[in-house]
Amino acid sequence: MINDDEWLVVIDRQEVFAHNEWSRWACSDGAYYQTDKNYTRLAKAYGNRVAYTRYIAPQPPKGAWVEYMKDWSEFLVAPDDPMYDLTPETAELAKGHPIVSLSTYGKWGPELQTAVEGSQRIALCGVATDACVLQTALAAADQGIAVRLAADACAGSTLENHKLAIDTMALFTPLITITDTDSLLRERQAD
Repeated sequence: MINDDEWLVVIDRQEVFAHNEWSRWACSDGAYYQTDKNYTRLAKAYGNRVAYTRYIAPQPPKGAWVEYMKDWSEFLVAPDDPMYDLTPETAELAKGHPIVSLSTYGKWGPELQTAVEGSQRIALCGVATDACVLQTALAAADQGIAVRLAADACAGSTLENHKLAIDTMALFTPLITITDTDSLLRERQAD
């Protein structure tokens, strides 16, 4: 069931991950947009208990990020560059909710903990399953946070990588529970 203290964390639903025609970081085969319906249903069901994250490039890159960003130099732009904007449908639902912007794949940390008001239960959706979603889920679970992943509201860099990430997170049951939107909403209605 969706508990009264559980928050939905929406990971990186941004322009840069949505548009295959110009972004090498976009989810393959339009998979980003295939999650719109389920993301919207979840965001509405969780009401005021929704926090959003944004990936932004490190300014300047440090350590291993220096070499990494050499391969992805077109993404080394200012945090307010339009490529890092939330997509319009996401931005609309995000109004009035906390938005955490970080230059790390994993978003779990003090900023996000504050955004979810210290909740010990979160549900995750967003992109990319095999990068930011995976690392956020693992970091939260490692700190004892109960994580539920709405797999059908997530998209990966490729369909194969999405499945691999889901399978990896499933290894951490019961710290991370793999579920889907219908199950979460059915449980909510059963309350």
